[in-house]
Amino acid sequence: MSSTYIIGEIGQNHNGSVDIAKLIIDMVARPIQEDLFGLKLAPMDAIKLTKRDLNEELSASQMNRIYDSPHSFGRTYGEHREKLELNDEEHFELYKYAKGHGFDFVETLCAIGCLSMLKLFTPDRLKVASRDLTNLPLLAAMAETKVPIILSTGMAGKQELEDALEVISRYHSNISILHCVSEYPTKPQNVNLNTINYLKKHYPQYTIGFSDHTIGIATPLAAVAMGAEMIEKHITLDRRMKGTDQAGSLGPDGVNRMVRDIRVLEMSFGKEDLYIEPSVEQARTKLERSIATKRAMKKGEVITETDIHLLSPGDGFKWRDRHLVLGKKLSADIEKDELVYNNIIADA
Repeated sequence: MSSTYIIGEIGQNHNGSVDIAKLIIDMVARPIQEDLFGLKLAPMDAIKLTKRDLNEELSASQMNRIYDSPHSFGRTYGEHREKLELNDEEHFELYKYAKGHGFDFVETLCAIGCLSMLKLFTPDRLKVASRDLTNLPLLAAMAETKVPIILSTGMAGKQELEDALEVISRYHSNISILHCVSEYPTKPQNVNLNTINYLKKHYPQYTIGFSDHTIGIATPLAAVAMGAEMIEKHITLDRRMKGTDQAGSLGPDGVNRMVRDIRVLEMSFGKEDLYIEPSVEQARTKLERSIATKRAMKKGEVITETDIHLLSPGDGFKWRDRHLVLGKKLSADIEKDELVYNNIIADA
């Protein structure tokens, strides 16, 4: 299988700070390795940020409502959202910073007004948030740019997905569909990874993946094992930081473990066949069984089935080859419980 495309979603875990966002990028740029076998593994592929246009976000009453929460960055929800927003120039700065570390750059755009940043740079991919899958005017505006698009199905059923695909495919077909559950964090019984199988069966022309909101790394690993070609996961410097997405994100150790385990898993798929791996030959020779004597035997005796059984190592005759041994004369003495090799048997 080809390499899984792994997206580290900073989202707004930067808490409105370019410097924090850069530290997160530095964190995921650290080498990924598996120590036991000395493997140097590929890191994440992309960094993702989110851009909102507060003029196209919520109703006036919702923007002005008091936001009394431990995670609030402002007195009202509008002030809170404004504190967390980076402007176009700051997104451009982080785009260049991520590119300097070798990452692709993905942007979730939440409004048509956010397309203004494309005057400064072109992200490698654009992401449509789950809530905007029914925002067909936004989808059309994003698709018109011809930038590859990622759809997240967290709040979508079959009809919503079909409508979104119909709009985007008028402009291009470079589309990825991520199974997602918009529950933060997602309870295990609600994940339904079998949706990945559904998407792969019904939309084989698109890249199918998984946007994960569960705790830990087991679920994205399982998704890769089921054929997900793209994984998206929230990342942060410290899961105890202020912010609604922080606790459900992966910190530095979690990022390292998830990427390491996905890359190791990719190496484990192999090919659809049954065969003896060359690396097993040594153990096979040591541990398999070969035909051996059940009693001490003298030169000239004829070997019968009552004279033999099976013992390790496995470099002698196998039971299936006993016809090559039975009825043969010994050309030398042999002790009890010793392997019968070809050099001590002769034709009867």
